[in-house]
Amino acid sequence: MASRTIFFDDFAKGKLDRSKWTPVVTGMHVNDELQAYVDSGKVISFTKGNAEGATNGALVLSPTYSPGFKTFDGQQFDFISGRINTKDKFDFTYGTASARIKITSGDGLWPAWWMLGYGNWPDCGETDIMEFVGEADWASAAVHGPHYSGETPFVNRMYFSRDRDVTHWHIYSVEWTPESLLFKFDGVPMFRVNKAMAEHYGNWVFTNKQYLILNFAVGGVYPFKVNGIKKPYYGLSQKTLDLIRAGKAKMIVDWVKVTQNVR
Repeated sequence: MASRTIFFDDFAKGKLDRSKWTPVVTGMHVNDELQAYVDSGKVISFTKGNAEGATNGALVLSPTYSPGFKTFDGQQFDFISGRINTKDKFDFTYGTASARIKITSGDGLWPAWWMLGYGNWPDCGETDIMEFVGEADWASAAVHGPHYSGETPFVNRMYFSRDRDVTHWHIYSVEWTPESLLFKFDGVPMFRVNKAMAEHYGNWVFTNKQYLILNFAVGGVYPFKVNGIKKPYYGLSQKTLDLIRAGKAKMIVDWVKVTQNVR
């Protein structure tokens, strides 16, 4: 069966294509995360050419230590970071969403590649294609919906070999059909959630359009539940803080692609 590409960005322009992506500026704060999202070249930047092993340039999301940063809604954070999405610019129902990504390792770093539906969470549906919370030998995928959100029963890890851990390039993808979500890392199936499984808990809401999200969170509940670190920050180690302060914490995205089958 042939497929057609309905979305593609290889970040070759050296700047954000705002016809496709919107940078998020923090207004809602969730998960006890430590960062404020800003629209800034400090946290959303680009490589050129084949730097970092990318092809034809890449997107770089990188949290930055910025003590006392105040958001427009009056809250204060010690970190700023980047989050971009395709909301109201590109969305789709059914197909395969993939991204080639390389990540810095560090306890409390929380980059993610995911999709979200429109409307109130979790009834809108959330598809977490890749989440990483600092342990270099694994990344996870998860599904959230009504009555299976937060501490969702639908989460799974894929463990990498030592010489191919999360600091190396991987292709993280999900194949979405009316009946299931099949997650693959480097083409290898690592988790599948189907309609019958979800309906054991609540409605299967993965029949509506979703949009794409790339972000780099810092600290918060998911890292804390894995590493138990409370100081110097919730879910974030001193070693990782030093990494961020040195400007070495990065999620590098070579490309993002969405395809659909054509009969």
